[in-house]
Formats: sequence, C-alpha cells, structure tokens
Amino acid sequence: MKKEGKQRKPGGQPGHRGAGRSLLAESEMKDIVDHYPEECSGCGREFTDSEKVPRFGAGRHQVAELPPTAVFYVEHRTQRLRCPCGKRTRGTLGTVGESPFGPLLQAAVVALTARNRISRRDLSELSGELFGVGISVGAIDAICQRASGLLAGPHERLTRQVLASGAINVDETGWYLAGENRTMWTASSAQAAIFRIVENRHQDRLQELIGDFSGIVTSDRWWAYDLLDAEQRQACWSHLQRDFRSHSEGLDAQQQFGTAGLALTRRLFETWHAYQEHGDRDRLIAEMTPVQNELRELLEHAATKTKRHRLHRRFANNLLKLWPALWTFTTVPGVTPTNNAAERSLRGPVIHRKLSHGNQSDAGERFTERSLSASVTCRLQHRSLLTYLRELFTAHQTGGALPALL
Repeated sequence: MKKEGKQRKPGGQPGHRGAGRSLLAESEMKDIVDHYPEECSGCGREFTDSEKVPRFGAGRHQVAELPPTAVFYVEHRTQRLRCPCGKRTRGTLGTVGESPFGPLLQAAVVALTARNRISRRDLSELSGELFGVGISVGAIDAICQRASGLLAGPHERLTRQVLASGAINVDETGWYLAGENRTMWTASSAQAAIFRIVENRHQDRLQELIGDFSGIVTSDRWWAYDLLDAEQRQACWSHLQRDFRSHSEGLDAQQQFGTAGLALTRRLFETWHAYQEHGDRDRLIAEMTPVQNELRELLEHAATKTKRHRLHRRFANNLLKLWPALWTFTTVPGVTPTNNAAERSLRGPVIHRKLSHGNQSDAGERFTERSLSASVTCRLQHRSLLTYLRELFTAHQTGGALPALL
C-alpha cells in the first residue's frame, strides 16, 4: 500500500534557497591569472600583446586547490651546555611534548576517525597520499587513545550538563565488542549528545545512563522505558505513525483502525507544524484537543475484548496506558512529538558499526563514546570539530585548561 501524503523526490525541493559559492576577496587569492581572447569573435582579427591589458568588468572564477604537501616539518633540537662547574645539561622539549605529530595533525586524525569513520589502516594510507606524512596504524591508534584520555574530563562534564537540561531524547542501537553483542545508548539535548556503550538494552542500563534525571524523556515505546512514569515521558509519534500504517495494511476492523489512526496522526503533525510558525501554546492546546478526544474514543473502542479487535487490541491498550506520554509536547516547552533528535545522533554510529563491526577492546569503546559525543555535540552547535580537537591537544601540550564541549 502506498504511504499517505505526497512523496518528495530526492534532492533540492522547489522553492528552496540555493547554496551557491560566494566569491572571496582578491586579498585572499594566492595568485590571479588573467585569460585573454586570442582573436575577435566577430571578424577573427588576432589581438596583439599590447592590447592584452586588464580592463574593468573581467569575469571572475575562483578555484580552490590543495597544496602538493599539506604537512610541514619543524625540527626541535635539545642542545647541551657545559657549566664552569663541569656539569653538562641538555635542554628539554618543554611545551612541544614527546609526540612526533603536532596538535592540528592529531586533531585531523581523530576527526577523520570519529566523524568520517575512516579505519586506522585506510587513514594510514590517506595520511601519506593527502598530507604527505607517514603515520603507522599503531601511531594512529595511539593518537586516538591519547584523545580519549584528554576527552574523559570534558565528556564527564558534558554528561552532567545534558542530564541537567529539562528535556532529553533517548535511544539505543546495537553494537559489538570483539564480536559480542553490546548496546549503544544516546541521550541528546538541543545543544549536546552523549553516548554510552553497555551490555544490553535493559532498564538498569537506562537507569545508569540517566541517573536521577527529573526532566522529560522522549523515546520510543521499548519496554525498558516503562521504568519512567508516563508523566515524565514523551512517546515518539513517528513510531506511532509507522504502527498505525502497519495496521492500516491489515483487513476489516484492523484496517479501519489503522486508517483512522493515520488520519489523526496527520492532523497532529499539521497542528504541530502550524505551532512552529505561530508559537502560541494556548492555540496549540486548543487545536490539539479534538485530536485527543477522537483518538481516545478510537483507542477505547479498539481495546474492547472482541474477536474483531484481536490484532490491534494490545496496541490500543498500550497507548491508553501511556496516554499522558502522548501529549507532553503540548504543554512542556522544549519537548517535541518525535524522537528524531536521538535518531539523528545515532545515524552516524550505526553506519560506523556496519563498517567497523564495533570495537575490539574496552579502551576502544571509551574512545568511541567520547569522540562521538564530541563530534555530535560540535555538529549540534555548528562548531568545528577539528578546531575543538586542535584546542584540546594544544591545551594538553601547553598545560592549559582543557576546552569544554558545552
């Protein structure tokens, strides 16, 4: 059965704002190359060299290019001096540190690993071809573990800050540790996201993630979230929409139930999107009331114990049990009717899991948790991950305070 609503075609939609490249100032150009016509496009006469001089109104086309070698080397020499007392003393590297790689190069390695999901071996090859520097697989892993240690403090502070917010989105997905099944959890706010890899998807793991969090948790209807009171939850309406669609593809009473539920879901999202424009919460509540009343009537009818309702009665009873969690978004600022924020946070890690098959060690899991938290948080803040990691390595090298993620 075709999904309800108009289906969008891939790519840019009609009327969307373009994202063309703007020309940079001449002062930012490494070089300016003038191109002159060789002959007249009308009569064919050849232009002389004296005629080929810059004039007003030249066409401008700018080309960005990488230098042949992106890495430069600096040799640091620890000189030895002899005191009149006879003692020889050698200078120290000081803030340079013992690593043969600078802060920006280490930051690039971690960013390419964490955000762009490039394997250690592929990155070893890429560093030679793109940067012009040889970095072994072991050295790349050492850089990642160094970053993991540096991110431990900022990640811990970020966790406290996320759990101090009034509302979070929580979700989980599968993960692997040396081929064994694990679970990756995420908790996201508007400005940050944290990740944790643990044994399973059970309630005690959720408790470990959120602790004594007292705000609103938006999630799907996985049984582990029953740990929370319905008044502290917001059920994801995108998941409910898929459930109603599944029932609408059934027969007889089940199909009628699913079709009616889909129509109400469509009205709910239309009302919510209208609220995003006008911002009047009293109007949102008033316009949502008829949807609530009609859905309640639909669910109570479907929950009756008859043979005709056997295929969708359990679903209806579950929604009645969660009834307050269906409408938290109408009254609590900062809460949305979907769990899209958490699902977007997990999109990259899911791809990473399929490419890498998870981690091979506990240390690898800690790096994954901390680097993904930094990556997604920087993206949510429209902040450069590379710049943040460079500041992190630089602060460690100079003994300064490590930069915060939020």
